[in-house]
Amino acid sequence: MIKIRVPEQNYELKELKAGDIISLSGIILTARDQAHKLIVEQKNDIVKDKIIFYTGPSPKKDGLAIGSCGPTTAGRMDPFYQDMAELGMVGSIGKGPRSDMVIETTKKHGMVYFIIPGGLGALTSLSIKKADPIMYTELGPEAVYQLEVEDLELIVGIDSLGNSITKKRVN
Repeated sequence: MIKIRVPEQNYELKELKAGDIISLSGIILTARDQAHKLIVEQKNDIVKDKIIFYTGPSPKKDGLAIGSCGPTTAGRMDPFYQDMAELGMVGSIGKGPRSDMVIETTKKHGMVYFIIPGGLGALTSLSIKKADPIMYTELGPEAVYQLEVEDLELIVGIDSLGNSITKKRVN
């Protein structure tokens, strides 16, 4: 398994190939539809050099840093993807296939889209060691959270060359 620590090893994201399974550690952010809309409208550079996890975590319990934290269907964020890329986002985490525009934008900006299969929210939460709401807290679970993750297992859904595990290979 490929181990990557972000943001320190962001440069290694471009070496990943569609279908690779990685273990991600470091600092990532969460954001869903409403937060994406505000980030884009405000041209907020909080996403610069960050991986964005499309999730709305549930409240923490049982001594964990966070409750269930499963991926949101990534296609819901597609309308904001180009703008988020231009603001410096280096990758995203969600579930499901992405549009052709997202594949082309991912390739153009040398980004990566990671997949977590649906239904793994409770398991995913075990890799989250710290969770702090840092922006748009009025959105509740859709606020932007900073997560410290350790050994979060991900599948490369779209690599920086535009290869996708859900579509015909481009390169």
